[in-house]
Amino acid sequence: MGKKLEGNPLFDNGRLKLTDERKREEMERMLSLSLREHVRVTVVWCDSVEELRQSGFVTSIHAHSREIKLQWADEWKWIGLDRIMEVYPG
Repeated sequence: MGKKLEGNPLFDNGRLKLTDERKREEMERMLSLSLREHVRVTVVWCDSVEELRQSGFVTSIHAHSREIKLQWADEWKWIGLDRIMEVYPG
């Protein structure tokens, strides 16, 4: 049975997609928690040139444009949800 599953690219892709969906759900949960309860998070996202990382608080989530507003000190940045690679506490 193991060999059968190993050679099935649809199974492998489906499994990978499920993992990606779970990761995306967890990241969105962390972003929502930051917004609701003012919990600091670190967001890692991909810019057009490099990978960026910033710690701060989510102060707004725009579902329509799929962006979050991350604020730290006296600065803030809008980040597209599709560009976010990782979110973790702190």
